[in-house]
Amino acid sequence: MAAQDRRAARTQEILAATRALFDERGVRDAQIEDIARAVGINRAIIYRHFSGKEELFALTLVAYLDELAELLRTADASAETEPDRLVAITRGFLEFGEQYPAFVDCAQSLLRRRGDELMAEVSDKAMFRLGQAMNGPLGVVVAVLDEGNASGVFRVEDPALLANIFYTQALGVLNLATLRLAVREQNPGLPAVDDVPFDRVKEIVVNSALHMALADTRS
Repeated sequence: MAAQDRRAARTQEILAATRALFDERGVRDAQIEDIARAVGINRAIIYRHFSGKEELFALTLVAYLDELAELLRTADASAETEPDRLVAITRGFLEFGEQYPAFVDCAQSLLRRRGDELMAEVSDKAMFRLGQAMNGPLGVVVAVLDEGNASGVFRVEDPALLANIFYTQALGVLNLATLRLAVREQNPGLPAVDDVPFDRVKEIVVNSALHMALADTRS
């Protein structure tokens, strides 16, 4: 095996170990030492393949996004009308996030960074790959919105922007679904918490996405 092939294989091995630890322990509890131990290498070797922890996490997110894109394509194909397709892919996204809470944590850890900070810590090649991966699920949504605009069902001024809004909103909502608690005022000045069934949260988000696409947002 050529040196380039060995390097690529080791890179994929590290990414697979990172993903496995994310799914097993969560993003916060997955340490570089644990990843190196799982692969059977010294942690210093990881930094020969990745510029740092942020790049490793960004490229691990790529695997989640690729799986999510395939899931959304399947969900999209299961429905016929544009509203039904949007409902199907929104539910698919939320159910994927429920199944893989580490995906939500990983995606949000990168969203919390300023763009210039992230660019300084992640190589151009890795950022390009991350952008490609994000375009996978976003592209499914954009295609549905574009086709809904063309048929006159939707009136969305900027489908790409709305798809990005759906993405970030859904990640935030998935935190609530994971916590399964909502704060409300039970009596004046007295806060209380309620259990939040995920199915209820999901339906609210699905209806919200549909209403946003149906609303006239054009100038």
